[in-house]
Amino acid sequence: MSEAVAVPAPPQLPSSYVAAWRTIRGIIANDRKAQIGAAILVGSVIVAIIGPYIAPHDVEEPNTAIRLTGPTLSNIMGTDHLGRDLFSRIISGLTVSLLVATGAVVIAVVIGVPLGAFSGYQGGWVDSVIMRIMDAIIAMPGRLLAIALVAAVGPSVGALWVAISFSSVPRYARLIRGGVMAQREREYVEAARAIGESSGSTLIRYVLPNAMAPVVVQITLNFASAITAEASLSFLGLGLVPPTISWGQMLSGAQDYLEVAPWLAIFPGLALTLLIMGFVLLGDALRDHLDPRYHGRRRARKTAAA
Repeated sequence: MSEAVAVPAPPQLPSSYVAAWRTIRGIIANDRKAQIGAAILVGSVIVAIIGPYIAPHDVEEPNTAIRLTGPTLSNIMGTDHLGRDLFSRIISGLTVSLLVATGAVVIAVVIGVPLGAFSGYQGGWVDSVIMRIMDAIIAMPGRLLAIALVAAVGPSVGALWVAISFSSVPRYARLIRGGVMAQREREYVEAARAIGESSGSTLIRYVLPNAMAPVVVQITLNFASAITAEASLSFLGLGLVPPTISWGQMLSGAQDYLEVAPWLAIFPGLALTLLIMGFVLLGDALRDHLDPRYHGRRRARKTAAA
């Protein structure tokens, strides 16, 4: 009588996601670059949340008696051409930047990840059709496409979400597709099929958690590019318009006063740089530890240098 062959059980869903979160938390705890980036981002989010309560002045309240005044104790970053407090307006601009970037990244992830996962897991003609569509989007100049979309529908937060996220969808689709294709032939996928798991359940519960590392890296870097895109569009007058406050809009308005009031450009520029740097530092640290392709390129460079 032949012995029954035991079929190994696939990994459980909670351990996959919990293990991924513990890995990210461990990277942040042990990498100085990740700690600096995370500290900047956590501080920025806290300031954005409590901004209305800590802003010392009304962001729209003009005071011509102190217009174009440099930094003082009552206006620590000076005032603009209408006498409005620059510090209060920068805090308001931080909230807007994070709101626009978060919406754009969420839309790109929600569309791109399912498309790429389905494409990579199904393969065949489904994969070919979806990837050709993604290639067509990639071929379009992202910033010009964003300008055209915003110009067509008018400046608003929703329009910026769509315009900025559109060109990012293929990046997520291609990243997750590659990870899913690498994972779908692993032993645990065969084990899941053997015990009767459906294709959709296997993909969502077991394959995706093990293929998300490059996507996590891309999300942090995509935040930086989304903030830059919003500031660029607002600088050109194609993004948010008053009374909504944007750092790009503030930098654009500062051009006429650079010689007499340089702080109008310096402080919004520093705030924009610091926020972007936080996302880039965290993204680079995560990439150093999570992205196997980056490890391969780095090893190749070290070998060539030796």
